[in-house]
Amino acid sequence: MLKIALPKGSLEEQTLLLFKEADLEIKREFRAYNPIIRDPRISQVKLLRPQEIPGYVAESYFDLGISGLDCILESGADVVEVAELPYSKLTAEPVKIVLAVFEDSEVGEPKQILPGSRVSTEFPNVTKEYFEKLGIPVKISYSHGATEAKVPELTDVVVDLTETGETLRKNRLKVIGTIMESTTKLFANKDSWKNPEKRKAIEEIKTLLVGVIEARGRVLLSMNVPEEKLDDVMEALPAMKKPTIAKLYHANYYEVTTVVNKDEVNILIPELKRKGAEDILEINISKIVK
Repeated sequence: MLKIALPKGSLEEQTLLLFKEADLEIKREFRAYNPIIRDPRISQVKLLRPQEIPGYVAESYFDLGISGLDCILESGADVVEVAELPYSKLTAEPVKIVLAVFEDSEVGEPKQILPGSRVSTEFPNVTKEYFEKLGIPVKISYSHGATEAKVPELTDVVVDLTETGETLRKNRLKVIGTIMESTTKLFANKDSWKNPEKRKAIEEIKTLLVGVIEARGRVLLSMNVPEEKLDDVMEALPAMKKPTIAKLYHANYYEVTTVVNKDEVNILIPELKRKGAEDILEINISKIVK
C-alpha cells in the first residue's frame, strides 16, 4: 500500500535499527537500494540520499519519507509533517545550520558580513532566503563537500550543518550565527495524507516508530510496598504521569509500577529499597504508545 523512502548514508544505520525495533524490520543485501519489508501496509521501501527524498515524496513517487527539516526546506517540497523522529541524535546538542568565518576575521555576527562577500554552502536556497531577510547582498556558491576547508582562500563565509561545531573549530572557523535548527522528520505526500486508507496506514506506522523513540532510555519499575511505607516510596518515585498502584490480595502490601529514565535507576533503586520497597523489578521497554 505505502511506498516509503528512507535515508541512506549517515542516517541509514539508525533508521534501519528504528524500523527493526518497531517490528518493521527491513532486510537488504549489501549495496542494495530496494530492501524488503514484510508488512501488509508497506509495498515498497527505497534507500535514497536524504536531500532527494522530500522532492520525491512531494511529487508522489512515494507516500512517506524520512529526512531532515533542512532537506525539506532546502528543496522547497510541499509535504505534510507527520511526526518528529529524534532517533539519530548523537549528542544533547541540536543539529544546526550555522554561519562561520575564519577565526581571525573581525566579523563577529551576521549583520557585520560585508556586501558582496563570498558564501559557500550545501544549502543555497536556505542561505539565499536568510541573506535576503538580512538585507545583505552576497555571492552564494554551491559546495559539493568539505565546505569548512574553503575559508579563507575560496570563500569568506560558510553556511554548514553542524552538531557540535567541532569540525568547524578544527578548521579554524568560528560560528557567528545560526540560521535554523534541524530535526529528523517523518512526512507524507499531501494526496496520500488525504486518502483515508493510506492515512490510516501512515498513522499506524507513525505510532510504532514514535513508540520506540519514546521508550528509549526508559525502563519499567515494579515493586511491592508495605502499606505503612507507601507514602515514603511515592515521595522518592519519579514518573511520566502517575504511578499505577494496586493492592495485593489478602496482604497489607501494594504493587507500584512506573516508568523512569534509565540513567536514574542506579541511584533510584537503592533509595526505594531504603524507603521500604521490596521485590523491585527493572524491565526493559520496547515501545511506549501514548
